[in-house]
Amino acid sequence: MKIRCVITDDEPYARKGLQGYISQIDFLELVAVCESAVELNTFLKKEQVDLLFLDIEMPYLSGIELLKTLAHPPKVIFTTAYEKYAMQGYELEVLDYLLKPISLDRFLRAANKAFDYFNLQEQVKPREDYFFIKVDSKLEKVLVEDILFAEGMENYITIHTKQKKMITHLTLKMLQEHLPADKFIQPHKSYIAAIDKIDAIEGNVLLLGGYQVPVSRYQKEEIMERILQNRILKR
Repeated sequence: MKIRCVITDDEPYARKGLQGYISQIDFLELVAVCESAVELNTFLKKEQVDLLFLDIEMPYLSGIELLKTLAHPPKVIFTTAYEKYAMQGYELEVLDYLLKPISLDRFLRAANKAFDYFNLQEQVKPREDYFFIKVDSKLEKVLVEDILFAEGMENYITIHTKQKKMITHLTLKMLQEHLPADKFIQPHKSYIAAIDKIDAIEGNVLLLGGYQVPVSRYQKEEIMERILQNRILKR
């Protein structure tokens, strides 16, 4: 297994040190080195990666600020000189938090944690065509191709299909892990929608099968870019 990773740091010495460490670990594959969060954002629109070694305090846009704008961010290991962001790192569910100067043995521990995480994901990878959820007192089969969208409210979600809606005791994040990332988007923190089921876009609202799903203004540009990949432009 190869973990595709990107280094992002505004300090040349820090970038060089991380590159040296990665070169010694056979399951890490370095695919890019970025000097800013803005450069990383541009790269992520073109390439899919597994893991970011991400500095926090950088000019114009911090690593944390960038991470909050991404609908489906790769897993992250923060590399920073500041301890004060540790709690935010925990809230953003990063894999690890490395304080500079970073020693090889500490870096290796973080890399091994990433390996264990991705290895486990491979072992428990769900089927992408269907899954079962508990609705009231029974298990119901849900075909992924039937889903229009899902709405989350605390620890419950409502899955809407053309035929019916089902309420189950799950989080939106748990459902998202069972859905193919290339076929679904999260236009709002409380919604997941099937891209190919979108009938129309009106302002900050997606129309699907007679329903309306809001689009967060913070993510609108990225969401619209994904939705409109198949658009026809007037010449």
